[in-house]
Order: sequence, then C-alpha cells, then structure tokens
Amino acid sequence: MGDVGWDRRHFLGAAAGVGVGALAAGCITGGSTGGGSTRPGHADPLAAENALPGDHDWGLARRGTDRAVEGYADRISVLPGETFHLHVSTTAKGFRAEAFRMGWYGGAQARRVWASEHIPGGAQPVPAAHGDTRTVSAGWQPSLAISTRGWPEGAYLIRLTSDSGEQRYVPLTVRSASTAGKLVLVNAVGTWQAYNTWGGHSLYQGPGGKSDYDNRSLAVSCDRPYDRDGAPLFTTYEQPAIALAEKLGLPLAYVTNIDIDRDPQLLYGARAIVSLGHDEYWTPAMRDRVTAARDAGCNLAFLGANACFRRIRLEATPAGQRHLVVCYKTDWPHDPMNGRDDAAVTTDWRAAPHPRPENSMTGTLYESNPTSAPYVVADPGHWLFEGTGASRGTSFANLVGTEYDRVNSGQDTPRPMEIVAHSKLVCRGVRSYGDSAYYTTASGSGVFNTGTMRWVESLTDDPGHGIPPHTAEFTSRVTANLFRVFAAGPAGHTHPARDTVEQYHPYDGDPTWTKQNLW
Repeated sequence: MGDVGWDRRHFLGAAAGVGVGALAAGCITGGSTGGGSTRPGHADPLAAENALPGDHDWGLARRGTDRAVEGYADRISVLPGETFHLHVSTTAKGFRAEAFRMGWYGGAQARRVWASEHIPGGAQPVPAAHGDTRTVSAGWQPSLAISTRGWPEGAYLIRLTSDSGEQRYVPLTVRSASTAGKLVLVNAVGTWQAYNTWGGHSLYQGPGGKSDYDNRSLAVSCDRPYDRDGAPLFTTYEQPAIALAEKLGLPLAYVTNIDIDRDPQLLYGARAIVSLGHDEYWTPAMRDRVTAARDAGCNLAFLGANACFRRIRLEATPAGQRHLVVCYKTDWPHDPMNGRDDAAVTTDWRAAPHPRPENSMTGTLYESNPTSAPYVVADPGHWLFEGTGASRGTSFANLVGTEYDRVNSGQDTPRPMEIVAHSKLVCRGVRSYGDSAYYTTASGSGVFNTGTMRWVESLTDDPGHGIPPHTAEFTSRVTANLFRVFAAGPAGHTHPARDTVEQYHPYDGDPTWTKQNLW
C-alpha cells in the first residue's frame, strides 16, 4: 500500500514504462508436467482430508485486550512431522492451544488436528525497538514444543485461549516438500510482517500511529506476535481462497514466500503458483524463481492488487534464522546495499537505483489507493467468465478497491494480453481505470491478475466495503474456472490470449497524455 506522503508523481508512475533488465530464467527446468503425489489407483490425500468432519468452532469467540494472550511460533513453516516451539504471553495464569487446519471440510472450513493440555503461563515483556532499523523482536521464552506428526500439509491457525477466555491466533504453514504437478498456494509472510504493528512498529509506522512514518521500522522481525486477531492478513486475504481451492478437490501444495526465497528447487514442476490477496513484498530470489517457473510453463495467478511492489531482503536474527524482513523504502539511500549491490536495495521495484517494474511478471501495474468502484466485465465471452451469466458491462459494486492495478502498453507489459475487466474509477481526484488481465507466454504458461485487493475478500458472503453478497457467486465461479484450468497444465496451450490492450489503452507512452483524458 502507499506510504504517508503519496503524491501525483507516484500515482502517475504506473504508466511510466521504465525499462526492465533481463530476468534470470535458469532457476527451474522441466516445465509443468511433473507428477504430483497422486497416482492412478491412489486416493488424493487432500480429498480424503476434506472428507473428514470439520469444526465450525474455529473462530475467535472473544479476542479480548491486546496483552491478554498472544504468541508466535519460532518457525515460519515446517515439514509434516517436524517440531516447532510456541512462545506465549498471557495475563492469565495459563492457557490452552488448539491447531486448526484450514480447508473446506463440507463448509466448516477448518479441522482441529491437535489440542494441548492446560499450560501454565504468565506475562512476557514487550521489548523496545532496537538498533538503527528500529526493529522489535519479542525474544520470549518458549512455552511448549509441538510436534506436527500426523498433520497434513496446509495452512494452520493455532488458537490460543487464556484461562479468562480471551483468544488470539498464531499462523503456521505446514509446507509441501514438493510442488510438482500441483497448484501452489503461497502464504505471503513477508507482507504479513510488513504491516504488523506489534510492539508499536511496522514498515509503515512508529508508536505514533499512521502519522509517525519517520519512526517506522526499516527491518521487522518474524519473531513476534501479529497484531489484531493474530492473523489479520491471512484471515482477510488468503483463507477464503484456500477454502475454495480445497473445495474443488485439486492437487494443492502449500508454501510461504520465505520458503520460495530459501529453496531454489521448491517450484520445480509446479502446475501453477497462486499469489493470494495481498502479496506486496518480494525478495529478488522470490521474483526470479517465480518468473523462471513461468518461463518453464508454470501458470501464475495474482488474486489481489499491488503484488510484488516492494523489494525486500531477508537477514538473519541473532539466533541464525532469516527472520528479518528489511525494506528501507523511501530511505533507500541509507540502505547498506546502496552503491554496493543496487539490485538488492530495498525500495519499490520500479524505483531507482535499480528499476524493474513488476508488470513484466504480474502483467498489471499497481497504480494507487484508496478507491472504491464497480468491477465492470469487458469480455464476457472469455473462458474465465464461463458460467457466470455476465454480459459486457455487467458490474459488481465496490469490488474494485481499496488498491487497484492497471494495464499499460509500455515496453515491459507482456503480450499478448487480454483485458477482461475494465473499470472506471476515481482515486485521489484523478480519473483512471482498474483492469483484470490475462496473458500467455511462449512457454505455454498463462498469467492472470484480478487487479483489485478486494477479490479474495468477496469470496465470502460478508458484504464488507459495500460489496453485495451476490458478488461471491461471481468471483467464486471465476476463481474456480481459473484454478481448474491452471491446475491442468500450461494454460497458454489450451487457452491462448489474444491481444486487446490497444482497445483500452491506446495512448500510453505519449508524454502529452494525462489520465484526465481517460473518460
């Protein structure tokens, strides 16, 4: 999202068409034809998992005060069977913990796979920010060790309940050892931490709140609880899409973006990679490996807006784990990598000193926020809209927002590109458009970007942001069409794109043209 002090120069930067250097495409080979774990005569383990009884009671009945109970795991992700430690602070005498695997489960959307006995507890301190980067790291003593033996791969919420009944989540990914032949769902941990204000600091603000930009952290630690319910970006921007993917019975793999950075072979043979609803912060290794997967025939889906907007770096904590998410943003001249390795300087991907706009991978460019506008279908005959009943001009109120992306026709925009939705909007007094777009590549891969932050939120019937509940029927069907086609293999072979960019953006690149000419 935009920082305090966003101006019209940044707003118009999406159409600037800054050049991009060549992408490394040698990280992954073998295309998308690798087989998954399901073989003829063998049951799909995820289908069997979702056939088990679910638990409707996985939510927070009483969140309570911020310090009542909170915690974090010492591992961002684990392989099935590995052990992690839970670090918990509570103002009560003790607490209990339960682990819920998130899925479909006949509509319950979760299954409880483990529960602790009563654990004695106590309050652990909130440390001050330290160092030039103003980093907050909890450094708490561990409360218990938990084995994941018998836990299936997936996205998990550990629910903490204090003796006083107050509750909070701790997210954890039980990651897949292989993604071959699967639709890969990526938990955006780097972005979760960027917005996490626990301890008074995030990459956006200091203790004074949103107006305290100058005292923000320049590096945030994964070794601390998350704010609010303990998993706010996961529950808002990821969990609804995970429930839908598991409902469809597709072969799925689960990883975090930190895992993609860590393991150069992790995406080998993946059928599709799904960036969920808010996936803003990427390291160069993350981007190179996802791009290389695309260039080997793997499909990419971006279900939000503002994806791959910030370049980050992962650094080690004193314990030796790469749990520090570094992003200097507008202070990039002070980044220690400036002048040493400009490609590693942590600022916007499209900005100096090493501009590499994100649309060469995502297809669309983040433009601005905030806005709220109808989502307007432009190409109702497109395969993505099959079964929706939509016609040209069909609209869905307030589905575009609060951040949005737009296609341009600059040199970095992949072609052929189809604009399938084209939505008028006004943002910060400027008239523009938000776009959903689909492009295909020479390798056969297909890439789709919804171009709106509210897509995953709309998959539920909750009419948040003024989105009518019936919108869920539309976005769920489009997402299901997308997942099924992308899970089947290189979508460009079966559903090639035809270029329609010039029908919608004929003036991009003309220095005399402004967005006020749009409509």
